[in-house]
Amino acid sequence: MFELHPQLAKDGILVGDFRLSRLLLINDKQYPWFVLVPRRPGMTEIFQLDEVDRVQLLKESCLLAQVMTTVFATQKLNIAALGNMVSQLHVHHIARYPSDPAWPAPVWGKAPAVPYSENDRVERIAVMREALTAHLVDGKFSNG
Repeated sequence: MFELHPQLAKDGILVGDFRLSRLLLINDKQYPWFVLVPRRPGMTEIFQLDEVDRVQLLKESCLLAQVMTTVFATQKLNIAALGNMVSQLHVHHIARYPSDPAWPAPVWGKAPAVPYSENDRVERIAVMREALTAHLVDGKFSNG
């Protein structure tokens, strides 16, 4: 059975579910930052997914990247599946700008996270849900 790693549950806010992956907003308002977590137990690496799931993950990642590029008018998008701290397979999608606090370096460890205010969190999730509504499973969303 799929269970979200406790660190991802702590750092992330549920946006919704794609066919394969859970979509989380990382609670750091310094960056538009989302994570896809394939809902398959025991996965730590992309190659461990069967071929159908690998293709689906790539489709979901590309869709998320396209939407983020449009919604956030980003100059660069960082996409990475690191797993050094959290081994559960997850793929980061981070919109980057020359004005962000970590530019041009990776975001990890550069500045402490700045949590969203409730209004900003609700607004950010609503924008993404609206942009992705046709692709999220059954339109079932958490209230954040």
